[in-house]
Amino acid sequence: APDIPVIEQAYSKLSSSITVEWRAVPGATNYMLTAQDGDSFVDTIVKNSPGTVTGLKPATLYRITIRSINSGGKSQPSPFRKVKTVLAAPILSVHSPSCDSIAVSWKAVHMAAGFSVSLMRSDGLGRMLKENTTNTSLIFTNLDPGTLYTIKAYAWNANGMPGDDFTYNQRTSPNAPVDVKVAFSGGALRAVVSWMPAEGALTYSVTVSSGLLKLRCNTSSASCIVPSLQCSSEYYVSVTAYNDAGSSKPTDAVSLKTIPCAPVNISIEEDEPGHLLVSWSSISFGHYYVVFVKSDDGVEVHCNTSYTQCHFQSDCGFTYFISVFAYNKAGQSPLGDIFNYTTAPCCPSDFRAVFMSSDTVRVTWAPVRGADLYETRAAGGSGVVLLCKDTATACTLSALQCNTPYNITVYSVSEARGSNTSCAPQYVATAPCSPEIKNISKEGLSVISVLWQSNNEEATYVITARGEAGLWHCISTGNSCTLMDLPCGSAFSVSAVARSPAGQSLPSYSVPLETAPCCPNDLILTQVTQSVTNISWSVGMGAQTYVTTLESPKGQAQCHTIQNFCLLGCITCGTNYTVSLRAISETGLTSSCTYQGYSSSACCPSGVKLYRLSNNGIRVFWRASDETINYNADLHGSKGNFSCTPSSGLSHCDITEIPCGDVYTVVVAPVTDKRPKLTFCPKKIYSVTCSGSSVGMVIYRGKSNAKYI
Repeated sequence: APDIPVIEQAYSKLSSSITVEWRAVPGATNYMLTAQDGDSFVDTIVKNSPGTVTGLKPATLYRITIRSINSGGKSQPSPFRKVKTVLAAPILSVHSPSCDSIAVSWKAVHMAAGFSVSLMRSDGLGRMLKENTTNTSLIFTNLDPGTLYTIKAYAWNANGMPGDDFTYNQRTSPNAPVDVKVAFSGGALRAVVSWMPAEGALTYSVTVSSGLLKLRCNTSSASCIVPSLQCSSEYYVSVTAYNDAGSSKPTDAVSLKTIPCAPVNISIEEDEPGHLLVSWSSISFGHYYVVFVKSDDGVEVHCNTSYTQCHFQSDCGFTYFISVFAYNKAGQSPLGDIFNYTTAPCCPSDFRAVFMSSDTVRVTWAPVRGADLYETRAAGGSGVVLLCKDTATACTLSALQCNTPYNITVYSVSEARGSNTSCAPQYVATAPCSPEIKNISKEGLSVISVLWQSNNEEATYVITARGEAGLWHCISTGNSCTLMDLPCGSAFSVSAVARSPAGQSLPSYSVPLETAPCCPNDLILTQVTQSVTNISWSVGMGAQTYVTTLESPKGQAQCHTIQNFCLLGCITCGTNYTVSLRAISETGLTSSCTYQGYSSSACCPSGVKLYRLSNNGIRVFWRASDETINYNADLHGSKGNFSCTPSSGLSHCDITEIPCGDVYTVVVAPVTDKRPKLTFCPKKIYSVTCSGSSVGMVIYRGKSNAKYI
């Protein structure tokens, strides 16, 4: 075994170890250091000097020995040395109670008489602060905020021997941020809070509070966005800086008033046509309001007010889109509900009423903006209301009462707003009622008086007689008028219409009218025989039968016929007659017609005889009915015709030369200046014989059988 080493020096620099120094022992390869505390041993193998025994108790007196070791074994322990371990280091508890202070505390250290604590910025700037104390805590003040400090502390014993030291790095808490600013970004309900960075601050916390509501934003930068703010609210914003030492004091609260909420309880009404009133409830933090009104044709107007209502001009038939915004210094409120308001459709224009008949009017108008359909009402004096609804711009109102004023109103109707009840009515009067003809009477030849019932004082009445002969009219504002110069023998249909500024009535019911038949224009009397006269006439328009009459003081001759001629017998010759004719229609209407008087021819003579004269002559003799009448005698034979006319007042005449041996027809007839020779006087036949070359006997043979018509 090697020799026993000799301890030259033993000491303790750490509370858990003792360091031993010795001279090297030849042949020794290792050394074993032993620290004994009562029955407790701690061994440590080392290679050479110095060597340290660890794992010891602080502030404990140990007996230190050393043995040398080689392959032959261990030497005997060296003489011991008594060495006491130094004090243990105080275990520090450090925090920064404020931004400019650090508080240090520790537990009591066994055998410690006092403590020494030093503090210095970790970056080496500034001076070191050192404090000796017998207490177990102390506070360093007036430090730099947010700065990292290195703290070293150790305890010493009664001999002033320092023990182990304890080093701790501690940062002061940061100072409160400064220059805090609040702005809105990316939306009126998102706030951007910014500040100047605080020294030593690692993170920041922004607190936005309003009543019981608190919003937080944590960040490591010098700004923070706080979303989800509520409109019409006032928030108080503070910023706290943080680091590993703690937090700063919150900054003084900065007031933040958000944008106002969108106005509510918006109402829109037309207080009068053409004026829109928009009103709403007052909004907290709303300093003023702007109302935007945009019509469906793209025109937009706005109103800026500090009140809660606005007036706008409006046009009929438009849809307006209305939005209300509130404003304050923070900006514009969010978009609320967009209201649309459709004004009543425009009232129809270019109103026209045309009567199709007396009880039917067709109403037309120009189409108007905003109208989906039209409702037409006609209110009459009796309260009767006629109604029609249609999408067309025309309406036919029928079954109207004649001679009645109506207020016709065309209302435009829309699905959104309903009916525009402000449309003005149009006054329309219907045409007069149809007149009723009460009586038709004849006032004279071709003059007819018509009487009707008048029902309209403003009306003019037109009476029309219509027939094949044409049209005849008379006009009156009263209740009667006279139709003049109606042609005879004609059938008419008489009707009446009433005319007024409102129009023309329907025709009245027609009343038949027949004028008396026309008198024949031409009437010819021809005496057929001495007692028979033939009367012929032209056709009288409208006449079916005729009654002709020849009348004289001596008597009357009459005939009734459907022909246009008639034979009248019992005519007295040489008599003046009045001639009349009555034309009678199918319905019994009669026209009395008078004509120029008629004189029958003079009476034929009687007692006509032939007497032979000497020298081949013949005398014709007769008895005259009137000595004032002149006669003419005609003899007709195969050998010649002979005639003679006596001197006035004589009743015979002579024919001086007449052939004998012939049969003669002898006629003696009155002579008239204007009438043709009469052919109806009796004809007698005589034979004139010859006596030699002269006239012999005259023999009566009888009357002629010839017919005279």
